[in-house]
Amino acid sequence: MHQEFERISLDMLRSELADRNMRYTIETYGCQMNVRDSEIIAGMLDAVGMKSTEDRSEADLILFNTCCVRDHAEKRLLGNIGALRPLKEAKPGLVIGVCGCMMQQKEVAEKLYRRFPFVDIIFGTHMLDRLPDMLKTVFSGERVLAVSADDIHITEGLPSHRPGGSSAFVNIMYGCNNYCTYCIVPYVRGPERSRTPASILDEIRALASSGYSEITLLGQNVNSYGLDRKDNTTFPELLKQVSEVDGIRRIRFMTSHPKDLSDELIRAIATLPNVCHHVHLPVQSGSNSILRRMNRKYTREQYLAIVKKLHEAIPDVELTTDIIVGFPGETEEDFLETMSLVADVGYAAAFTFKYSPRQGTSAAKMSEQISEKEKQDRLQRLNALQLEMTQKNNEKYIGVSGEVLVEGCEEKGEGLAFGKFSNFKMVYFPGTPDLIGTYQRVVVERTRRNSLVGRMEGEDK
Repeated sequence: MHQEFERISLDMLRSELADRNMRYTIETYGCQMNVRDSEIIAGMLDAVGMKSTEDRSEADLILFNTCCVRDHAEKRLLGNIGALRPLKEAKPGLVIGVCGCMMQQKEVAEKLYRRFPFVDIIFGTHMLDRLPDMLKTVFSGERVLAVSADDIHITEGLPSHRPGGSSAFVNIMYGCNNYCTYCIVPYVRGPERSRTPASILDEIRALASSGYSEITLLGQNVNSYGLDRKDNTTFPELLKQVSEVDGIRRIRFMTSHPKDLSDELIRAIATLPNVCHHVHLPVQSGSNSILRRMNRKYTREQYLAIVKKLHEAIPDVELTTDIIVGFPGETEEDFLETMSLVADVGYAAAFTFKYSPRQGTSAAKMSEQISEKEKQDRLQRLNALQLEMTQKNNEKYIGVSGEVLVEGCEEKGEGLAFGKFSNFKMVYFPGTPDLIGTYQRVVVERTRRNSLVGRMEGEDK
């Protein structure tokens, strides 16, 4: 179900808070989807007259936007909330809230509500657009616990507070239908729901007119975009439409599930001039046995065939990936298959994780759980190999010139600016803050541990 956001609740809350001069801070855990949710929350808080601050002690509202993908995130959250008790006691009017994926787990949300009576508002991922009404209740002196499993919808027209610069995230869909056995996301984000092409394009045109030139399209699996709709707009077709928006110089996307990365999508990446030559393609394991246990719906051989197609069609493409070690039942032989796949593919970078059981998933109930010691050993070995692959990958860029979108400057050190090539390689070079948000041609001269170092074309060596 699609619906338009009604601003009346914002206007009413703004009127109520007009003289309070309230400040807020949002602490975000997890993926780009959570970052984007926090931008929307900040947009609503801005709209009711609040101002942002990074200092907890200055804030009248502290909100934690949570992730539930790995166990350590939950432990970190609990520690952060507990640390706020003295601040709440010293400042009784302080509002403390927790939202996001972790709070969409009803049992977790209820446990948190009982354990921390000084937390004022707890709400799940499907309740984001109800925030003004929930805050109105809190400011009247009542606590709020709002977790909905049934009311799953897409609300358009929500305010947004983006950090500025030249790059912006744009959701194209929500939810996931894949049900990998280790993953809680389908249970907390709901089934796949695609935004209309018109709403996506309207948002991107507005971003372009505001000076944004790089767009990252977000979805748990962007390859599935449009399958729940009847307008026949596939993800490659959407890419084509986005590529035609004036002012958009770079288009990125994540994440692509290997099971349905199509030839049509490969052609789109290869032929559309502003689609970046970078694909984040999570493999998770190199073992067919483990892939089956994970319910990944592809084999090692099928994955490598996709990699081959990408390199043939897009010679300068860079691949990044996600890998889990220590999945239940993973033998040393299974792990070595992952290691050999990493060596064969030669990823530019890999995001590696120890398996973390999540309550409510099939994998958490599996026998043959791997010891923490073994998981840590495998992670260290994998990271050492990937570092070799990254450094080998980086060496081929020495002497190469490319366009960098400048993202920032080091606060300390050599006075270097930094940004990425179109294919996601990070480059450092002598530069000043006035370059941020601009495109510069940079020649690579040497490598760092995980990045490149160069100079702007025309600058003296």
